[in-house]
Amino acid sequence: MARHLVKLNVNGKDHALVVESTERLLDVLRDRLNLKGVKEGCGTGDCGTCAVIMDGRLVNSCLMLAVQARDKRILTIEGVGTRERLHPVQKALMKYNAAQCGFCIPAMVLAGKNLLDHNPAPSRDDIKQAISGVLCRCTGYYKLIEAIQEAAKEIREVSV
Repeated sequence: MARHLVKLNVNGKDHALVVESTERLLDVLRDRLNLKGVKEGCGTGDCGTCAVIMDGRLVNSCLMLAVQARDKRILTIEGVGTRERLHPVQKALMKYNAAQCGFCIPAMVLAGKNLLDHNPAPSRDDIKQAISGVLCRCTGYYKLIEAIQEAAKEIREVSV
């Protein structure tokens, strides 16, 4: 099997890794970089729990080979906020008690953050579209949508 040198920037830190041709980005992030917030739910791109932000786009890391991520900037949940200073989406999800089992929440936070990075005043339909690729089996989405609306409001107020 062919091996490739892949350089990536993950959560602001540069990494150079030798990967197999068939190695998925999901596996590199979880197993090599120990970023356990990236989850594998289905392995087929249907659930979205493996989502990361790559160069400003939400992507399913289970569908991407590590070599396809060469020279890309990748953001996982571990790179969003800190315990002392949560991102507005994280704070709002807590406020609305929108994280029930928590399995989808890392990807949901990234989906919400990515939307607000590109559109700080999203409509309810914009939010629904942005999170539609992340399957949540617990909440029914209502609280998630409300929380992202609140985070958008906070971000707009801070930037004024």
